[in-house]
Amino acid sequence: MQERHANDRQYFDEQSTTTKKFVIPYISDVYPITSSTTILEIGCGLGGNLVPFLDMGCRCVGVDIEQRRIDKAIEFFAAHLQKDKLNLICDDIYNRNESDGQFDVIIMRDVIEHIHHQEKFMSFVKRFMNKDAVFFLAFPPWYNPFGGHQQICVSKFLSTLPFFHILPSFAFKTILKMVGESDQMIDILLEIRQTGISLERFERILKDETYSIKKKTWYFINPNYETKFGLKPRIQSRLITWIPFVRNFFITAGYYVISRK
Repeated sequence: MQERHANDRQYFDEQSTTTKKFVIPYISDVYPITSSTTILEIGCGLGGNLVPFLDMGCRCVGVDIEQRRIDKAIEFFAAHLQKDKLNLICDDIYNRNESDGQFDVIIMRDVIEHIHHQEKFMSFVKRFMNKDAVFFLAFPPWYNPFGGHQQICVSKFLSTLPFFHILPSFAFKTILKMVGESDQMIDILLEIRQTGISLERFERILKDETYSIKKKTWYFINPNYETKFGLKPRIQSRLITWIPFVRNFFITAGYYVISRK
């Protein structure tokens, strides 16, 4: 497993840096963010994405299903001067309701591709959006070089091997076993095969669930790669983006700001 996936503090700081430098300016182009803006992050994990919002004085709520991550997030935010404006909740989002409030901005970075039944989720989440709210989502299309999240593999070879996740399930699982990946890791990667999402399918869901796309950008080089690897973000060329399906192989991240119609 690559070091950054085992180092919680490094991952937390990377999330914070990317959100401050890229995500907040991206959202602000559509919806200005001030100290009075309320933020909900679904699948907040360690909470790093919430740091720059909290720094601005926003009231923030983070929800994640994994207790270990929430516990670690509480630890990381213990010394933050604005921690009283942060509420971290360990729960399945489907157990929450309008009593948690409605928010100005909802964010999900690299989460939608892990959710089963995305149509159901995109319908459900509307209850947390106030009338003028926007929803920021960023995700890697399934068919991109590392859309299978193989970078989390213990095997250094597989963690840097592009596209092998799109092999048939039997071949994919066989390779993972051959290199000695644990049953737990194999189960995680096989689940990602079930939930991975293409750009086209995501936009069909938005249309079916009556969302409006306020802004979208398809990146050849994911903005987060600057934080991770020192690579400057690069928007994919129009020539590639005009080719349905094929474009998924050459886009490492889709950024969207959407709202309810």
